[in-house]
Amino acid sequence: MSFFKIALLTLLLMSFSKIGLADSHEEPLPLNDPFAGDDGTASTIVSDVTQEEELMNLSKYKLVGVFNGSLKSFATFVDDTGEFITLEVQEELSKGLKLVDVNIKEAIFQKGESNFISLNFKNQIRETNEF
Repeated sequence: MSFFKIALLTLLLMSFSKIGLADSHEEPLPLNDPFAGDDGTASTIVSDVTQEEELMNLSKYKLVGVFNGSLKSFATFVDDTGEFITLEVQEELSKGLKLVDVNIKEAIFQKGESNFISLNFKNQIRETNEF
């Protein structure tokens, strides 16, 4: 019986010593995300944006949620990198592209005086002159 106690105690001590050694040999995590590519260091300069470029900017986002309250309404989008962006109605997603309405089907943006662009949950973009 004492042989089994000694064998069990030896196995337990060996397993604990390996756990302690494994923690001390771990490599520290890098400061930057190796999967992000050059997105973190890239800079963009905003210039005159054409209508096609504005639609391209909107196509980077996917509508993932809307919330209509009695006083405020919000829409949540996710971009290509997985970052969530929540906008309140009357906030701009980008220069000249303002969120003006949300409903259970879509988020509606205003571009200029009379151009409206809607983005629905199926990531379909529709452009019209009236809403």
